[in-house]
Amino acid sequence: MQHTVSTKTLVKASITATIVAAIALVTFILPAEYNIDPTGIGQKLGLTTLAQANESDVVVSTNNADTNTSGSQEFKTIEVVVPAGRGVEYKFAMQQYAKMTYEWLTDGEALYFDLHGEPEGDTTGYFESYTIATSNEMKGSFTAPFAGSHGWYWKNKSDKPIAVQLLVKGEYQVIGLKQ
Repeated sequence: MQHTVSTKTLVKASITATIVAAIALVTFILPAEYNIDPTGIGQKLGLTTLAQANESDVVVSTNNADTNTSGSQEFKTIEVVVPAGRGVEYKFAMQQYAKMTYEWLTDGEALYFDLHGEPEGDTTGYFESYTIATSNEMKGSFTAPFAGSHGWYWKNKSDKPIAVQLLVKGEYQVIGLKQ
């Protein structure tokens, strides 16, 4: 005896599968992978701690503990590890017209990056991008157009962590990783 599946049954099964996948995405995958928990169920199940543990994969080391290097004439070396498939942001507090000289390079792989600044006290989410590109190195200097936080967002599109060596000098205070 042969069974044939009707189009109506296939449509119902497809719709049901899509609904189940959407529920799994919102309740399990987003909280566990990205610490996004719109329902609150991920926190109750302990899934958001998995995403937070992934965030701790980001490694930062500096060549000295002095975070107030305003006017420093020596380069400060900072190493940031950008986890596979993730993005990190590293920022500095700068006053309007403060200057910074910088150079950064990766351990080989190119990263998508956005050098940008956010005005001090702004609550709208506004930011101004100075450079957006994909590269494994960048060298230059800039003058902060406004008081606020300025720095880089690096996105690693590869399946391996990428180390960034950042050298900076100038008029700034280190904010560090922005989560």
